[in-house]
Amino acid sequence: MMMTKKYEIAFNYIKDLSVEVPDAETFIFSKEYITKYSLGINVTTKGMKNDFIEVITKLHYKDPNNNNNKKSFFEITYATVVKIIDKSLKKKDLERIILVEIQNEIYPGLEKIFLNIIKDSGFPNLILEKKVDFEKLYKEKLN
Repeated sequence: MMMTKKYEIAFNYIKDLSVEVPDAETFIFSKEYITKYSLGINVTTKGMKNDFIEVITKLHYKDPNNNNNKKSFFEITYATVVKIIDKSLKKKDLERIILVEIQNEIYPGLEKIFLNIIKDSGFPNLILEKKVDFEKLYKEKLN
């Protein structure tokens, strides 16, 4: 049995991009501590006309230590415009598609873009160790 596709990605684009390294001292400090920074992901949606949805995936990479005033900050807001093909989708199914399937499809490319931006900002040795498990995040959100 062939699975019919429930959605189709029409296009993606970088909606917003922010790299903040306030000064040289912060840069030197950040270079030492950047591996301790944490990656945050936030996914939101915006309805559009004609069964299209704009899925907004925001990644931020920042110092989790609040006592530290020498911080660099990196953020990308990435939009994926999706056409919903299956009109009979229930809200729960649509939510899973947005939070798991679409993220699994776009994330490897998005992570590469984000990592390149951070590396090109002067942090060439940065590697994001942890692979993001969208299925697990989705299940945690449900509980």
